[in-house]
Amino acid sequence: MTDVLIAGAGPTGLTLACDLARRGIAVRVVDKSPEHPRSSRAKGPNPRSLEVLEDLGVVREVLDAGSAPLPMRKYRDGVPVADADPYADSAPTPDAPYDRGRLIAQWRLEEILRDRLSTLGVSVATGTEVVGLDEDGDGDGVNVTYADGSRTRARYAVGCDGAHSRVRKLLGIPFDGKTDEEQVMVCGDVEITPGVLDRGLWHQWFDADGAVMLCPVPGSRTGWWFQAGPERDPSGAPLAPSPDGFRRLFTRHTRLPGAHLTEATLLSTYRVNVRMAGRFRVGRVFLAGDAAHVHAIAGGLGMNTGIQDAYNLGWKLAQVLRGRAEPALLDTYEEERLPVAAWTLDITSDRLRATLEAIRRPGGGLDSAITRETTGLDRGYRWSSLAAPGGDGELRSGDRAPDAPCHHARTGTPTRLFRAFAGPHITVLGFGPASEGTLRRVREAHGDAVRTCRVYDAGATGAETAAAGPDALHDRKGLARTAYGAVEDTVVVIRPDNHVGLIAGADEHDAVRRYLDVLDGAAQPDPTSAEGMVDGAPKG
Repeated sequence: MTDVLIAGAGPTGLTLACDLARRGIAVRVVDKSPEHPRSSRAKGPNPRSLEVLEDLGVVREVLDAGSAPLPMRKYRDGVPVADADPYADSAPTPDAPYDRGRLIAQWRLEEILRDRLSTLGVSVATGTEVVGLDEDGDGDGVNVTYADGSRTRARYAVGCDGAHSRVRKLLGIPFDGKTDEEQVMVCGDVEITPGVLDRGLWHQWFDADGAVMLCPVPGSRTGWWFQAGPERDPSGAPLAPSPDGFRRLFTRHTRLPGAHLTEATLLSTYRVNVRMAGRFRVGRVFLAGDAAHVHAIAGGLGMNTGIQDAYNLGWKLAQVLRGRAEPALLDTYEEERLPVAAWTLDITSDRLRATLEAIRRPGGGLDSAITRETTGLDRGYRWSSLAAPGGDGELRSGDRAPDAPCHHARTGTPTRLFRAFAGPHITVLGFGPASEGTLRRVREAHGDAVRTCRVYDAGATGAETAAAGPDALHDRKGLARTAYGAVEDTVVVIRPDNHVGLIAGADEHDAVRRYLDVLDGAAQPDPTSAEGMVDGAPKG
């Protein structure tokens, strides 16, 4: 019996599989598609998803394969009327190393995640569709039936199988919401004659009678993402996309010869769907990504919300499966992610309205959809039962854990807090000498499952740092203290998904103990906590 069966091998399912596999959890990933898709589809991870991918050990590959978001050139009646760079005034900060997302074809991101998964000994079974799910009579597993009649058992199952999720339908979970039949777009991957359009720009033609948007696909010489308002029949009904139709739309709005659009593949029609599952869990089966929520594409949050669903669920499943946390920990997945999904439906609908209003005027464009909120960096779980009371500063329990540059205390080598967090463990930061006793107790109780990092202040002497523990850090510029609002000596528990769990005084040993017992309740280290787990820390 496998530990976790994942249905769906898109970015959500692959993120979950990588996170579980590096924790030593036996995973099976299946996808009904007979082969891996080559569609460009989603345009790439936002800043928060880049942080997730860094923890999984693949961010360098993603950065190398993609490109920075491009400036946007807006046209009216074939004439350029405005350029816009939504990120012109943004830059990385000490607490947020990624100030913008990354453009990368979805198929390429999936390829990178599959490669990472293969290094962990897991491959994707294509052409394998889940058609039946039922829990064992004794309640300790799920019986899974496939389209070919074969069956397997898993301790848990997760449906990451998209908006038309078979898993969701098998569970009988309603997918309430609405489909706007008037908001229609045709999409595809196209080839454009080299030199016709500047590949350093995202071109957007918005006219009174429709629109065409062309964004270059990174890593290709002639490939572009094509999005447009559809052609319509005499009654006003949208026509199905076709290569010839794409050429007609291209000519109408760009005023360029249609012959320059030399190829059009993976054509599809997109309608604005705003829907959310009534539940994200039934017994031992969970939903994540588009299987749990779909929304307007404005703001680019679809794939990103799914990646972050997976990042929230993975460590919780692993802790329960390895006997280091009570099954009740799994209840917090829906508790935390369902409100985020509801917020996402609202913000993307709002950004869509703003964009539709903007493009009525010459110079308006897709930059209207991009705000600080769409970076994902502000999403936290302050309402969660895992957000322990305490802390009265700007940073609170449940918030995303900030980064900060610092140095290894012993060696003086430059590093960052995110490097300390990276990997399948909980992290406890101790600011100031008064935290030493709490950190020692944590190490004794939890062993390798929790990484304890004493953070030395800027004024620490060489003798102090030379005698520091192996994971101790030197906060030479005081940026870590500032990021965590540690005015006094403080202990901070960082969850495995890099959210703040607890902010406590340095001497609040019992509060730290009680909180860690929820996340990692084993009194002694489980042997599997060190063997079979893979550190996702980026190299170099």
